Amino acid sequence: MTKRGRWAQHPELLQERSRDGVVRASDLESLEMNSRTIYTRCLPGGPWQRLLPGIILLHNTEPTKDQLVTAALLYGGAETLLTGGEACVRHGLRPSAIPADSGLHLLIPHERKVRSTGFVTMERTVRLPSPHVRREVPLAPLARATTDTVRRLKDTEPVEMLLIEAIQNGGCHPRSLLWELNHGTKRGTAIPRRLLTEWMDIRSMAESRAKMLSQRLSPPPSQWNVAIYNAEGRYIGRPDAFWEDVGLVWEIDSFEFHFRKSDYARTLERNARYVAAGLVVVQTLPSRLQNDPDGVLAELRAAREVAATRPRPDIRLEAAA
Repeated sequence: MTKRGRWAQHPELLQERSRDGVVRASDLESLEMNSRTIYTRCLPGGPWQRLLPGIILLHNTEPTKDQLVTAALLYGGAETLLTGGEACVRHGLRPSAIPADSGLHLLIPHERKVRSTGFVTMERTVRLPSPHVRREVPLAPLARATTDTVRRLKDTEPVEMLLIEAIQNGGCHPRSLLWELNHGTKRGTAIPRRLLTEWMDIRSMAESRAKMLSQRLSPPPSQWNVAIYNAEGRYIGRPDAFWEDVGLVWEIDSFEFHFRKSDYARTLERNARYVAAGLVVVQTLPSRLQNDPDGVLAELRAAREVAATRPRPDIRLEAAA
């Protein structure tokens, strides 16, 4: 009788050597299974399937995302990190803010030569970061995973959406994201570098959209980020936009764009100061600047009409430093 190896007498060894059913072909060979047997079992109709070169899934049904990630890490070898969109999701960012991508992006040490194939993109790097382990999966830090994702995007909108998500819900500072872009490959960084540079200089990321939208108003705001004081010199606030002639304030802020949700209480206090000073306030959710720009413009025009019927409040202004 033909000797079939330890795996035939002890099939439980296959699962013990695997990670969630994913295993290297070399580990199967160590159980005295020859390569011909391994790959015969991966043929159409067989009980197994080949996910990547040298990586086997011990069943023939659709692999899960976790199994694909495991396969990619085994294929990459020691020190391989998951980066890109899937890493962003595993760091806790909302999937809706991350462009759909069926592939996985991995970082490997520069000296290792592992080619991209199938559903994996293998990127050699001299700046291999320390892993952030989530549920036993080594991830690139969120700032790195985010920039690795956006530099592969061609359109401004998805780049902007993911950067905002990383900053607001992921706790990344624009400066840390810009540092990653400045210290890595410059390919594909023009759009995110421009956005992050602008966001370093303005009060909120939404303001860049608001400024573009306000050009459709007549007149547009007379000031941006100007400090307002009452007649006694007491500070009232520094609105995103202000129409000085009628005392109209426009603020673009909400939970969606605060670095810390505790800032919301200060937002309510600030708006109360505006009202007490006789100013008319329009507050806009950042998402509406993109999803309902005509509605935002209609609200601002209506608010200006109301403000114009009232005496201008006794205030003074001080330009932002």
